[in-house]
Amino acid sequence: MRTAAGGRVIEREAAPSVLVTDEARARLRDAAKSFPEPIAGIQLSLAGRGPEGFTHRLTLVDEGEEPEHDAVLPLGDELTLFVEAANADYLDGVTVHFDPADARANGFVFQNPNPLWLDELAVQLQQLIDESINPGIAAHGGYVTLLDFRDRVAYIEMGGGCQGCGLAAVTLTQGIETAVREVLPEIERIVDTTNHADGENPYYAPQKK
Repeated sequence: MRTAAGGRVIEREAAPSVLVTDEARARLRDAAKSFPEPIAGIQLSLAGRGPEGFTHRLTLVDEGEEPEHDAVLPLGDELTLFVEAANADYLDGVTVHFDPADARANGFVFQNPNPLWLDELAVQLQQLIDESINPGIAAHGGYVTLLDFRDRVAYIEMGGGCQGCGLAAVTLTQGIETAVREVLPEIERIVDTTNHADGENPYYAPQKK
């Protein structure tokens, strides 16, 4: 089972297959042992997509905080890998390497054979974001990431100058949503999942209360 960004639980016939090389496993084991609190394992998830491909994330999972619907893959040495439920289809077949010369993800290197999107409408939306929307807001230090696409609903996250914007809803409705609907009217709704309260360098300072 897996959970989409909209909160729905979706059935999946088989658990995703993930290969973790010996060197990567050793590094993960060292990270787990060095953590001061007991952990349940390590979660593999997607942090985003862009012109260069997927952005992957490895995070420690505290005991008692195990993701309910994630696939659970034993790695040996009492180490468990949780595979993010919402993106199980896109994490199937991933290989995790470790290269100390690669600093992009603290030395972890991910080979992902999957396309960025399995839905053709999502492919078109990603192209629109990369080629039109993000270049248009880059001058303000902002960018938009397409996190998920289900049932003609796009789930996005704003970053940089977009995050923390007191008028983010207006920015989304008048700018991004209008641009998307003009090109891709089949998309029914855009949901902004950004935690704007944590934003820095917003377009406009939040109003004081």
